[in-house]
Amino acid sequence: MPGQATEAQPSDRRPSDRRRFLAAGAAAVGAATVGQLALTGTARAADPALPSGVFTLGVASGDPLPDGVVLWTRLAPDPLNGGGMPDRAVDVAWQVAEDPRFRRIVRQGTAQALPALGHSVHVDVRGLRPHREYWYRFRAADQISPAGRTRTAPSPHAATPLRLALASCQNWQHGYFTPYADMAEQDPDAVLFIGDYIYESTPAATGARRHEGSGEPYSLVQYRNRYAQYHTDPDLARMHAQAPWIVTFDDHEVDNDWAGEIPQDPDKQPHDAFVARLTAAYQAYYEHMPVRATAVPNGPHIKMYRSLDFGSLARLQVLDTRQYRSDQVTTQEAAQNPLLTMLGAEQKQWLLDGLRRSPARWNLIGSQIMMAETDRLAGPGKLWFYDAWDGYQAERNELMAEFAQVRNPVVLSGDRHLTMISDLKRDFADPASPVVGAEFVGTSISSNGDQDQAAFHAEFDPLVPDNPHWKLLDAHRGYHLFDIDRGGIDAQVRIVDTVVQPQSAARTLARLRVENGRPGVDLV
Repeated sequence: MPGQATEAQPSDRRPSDRRRFLAAGAAAVGAATVGQLALTGTARAADPALPSGVFTLGVASGDPLPDGVVLWTRLAPDPLNGGGMPDRAVDVAWQVAEDPRFRRIVRQGTAQALPALGHSVHVDVRGLRPHREYWYRFRAADQISPAGRTRTAPSPHAATPLRLALASCQNWQHGYFTPYADMAEQDPDAVLFIGDYIYESTPAATGARRHEGSGEPYSLVQYRNRYAQYHTDPDLARMHAQAPWIVTFDDHEVDNDWAGEIPQDPDKQPHDAFVARLTAAYQAYYEHMPVRATAVPNGPHIKMYRSLDFGSLARLQVLDTRQYRSDQVTTQEAAQNPLLTMLGAEQKQWLLDGLRRSPARWNLIGSQIMMAETDRLAGPGKLWFYDAWDGYQAERNELMAEFAQVRNPVVLSGDRHLTMISDLKRDFADPASPVVGAEFVGTSISSNGDQDQAAFHAEFDPLVPDNPHWKLLDAHRGYHLFDIDRGGIDAQVRIVDTVVQPQSAARTLARLRVENGRPGVDLV
């Protein structure tokens, strides 16, 4: 919900070196005196009756444009018990500055935090300069939020290099979100989170941490509590406050392996009940994510597929592979049915149009689930994972044919809790088929915990001859980091030693490169 901006003239001074900020910038601002942090102008409207600690869930930004970005917070002094806010609208002031001490304010205004939206705030700030760092903060009554840092996208014709982080699959119970501590040190321009932000699983006493509540979330309050718990992870909160995020959901934000309006277990979840669950899950998702008002849900519907351009260098098309798909099949024959769809007709046409009209050097596609083939049967025959694109082969083949005509297509995926980096083939049924693109399936932040590496390799190494397009397999926790310029994409697989402890060492497991004009990916 955009706030009304009160404009100030931006300074001609360039922002200071972004490498020095990290989380320390926010901490330094937070440690300043109340007088130094006092908000001006429209921020004077105070509400002293609010409970203390309204900014427990921190701040975030998202979906950067050349002239703007979305700023987010949610007022929740009692985050795991519905939020703890009074049942009324609250004015929340916001500021955007060119410096971390907020001496050069360039935009400010007031937004309302409404009970109907969980007292969340979404400010779509415009009028900013391209490829610039900005700092932002909120105020409710006499309480001031932590400061966040964000960055706008480059101007449309600029070929500015881009550092992008890819993350997915963060199960609270499987471990701490320690990869984000390393991600903050690597200082990406933006984070692409490709799905499974929360898990809907019941609380378990055997994990590294325990989910709140007493069962799976079904109601709006239950989903709010689950999201709020995840937002309290300090490494996740730090990363949200450091760079803009581009987010989409997969299955666990609602229910494992759901498709359209069909739950995983339709015998246990009647259609009307599942539609009510979708409605609650979508609203809680919107309330906790830095997304624009275009994503305000309409009951059991939410618009999440969208495109973002980073100058002339990269176009990122973010997919929704859950809401419009046909139900999953269970046989090889059914998986090749040309009537099956992963994207739905409208989204598929949007994707094709975006690829065909793209002026960018790199065409990035954010797909929640793996696009390359996974043949899980060693030797003759095929055994596919039907929840992924293997279960929708006719539509995938159509996309692969399109990729053959597109400049530098690179798919960024998640879901598998593994690093699986592959060439994309025009026809996976034909070993001699040409390579048309590359895919990076990012490992999980914490899902699957500290996996048994020997057991993983015993399962997957025998499958490598049947999947010659695979370039790298690994089962450590972490994320992928991409440095993109006109000549190529340099990728790092960043992993941590453990997620069952709140801190861990991190390192680069592997480096890979995608060359401009040459489809596929190679180990360096």
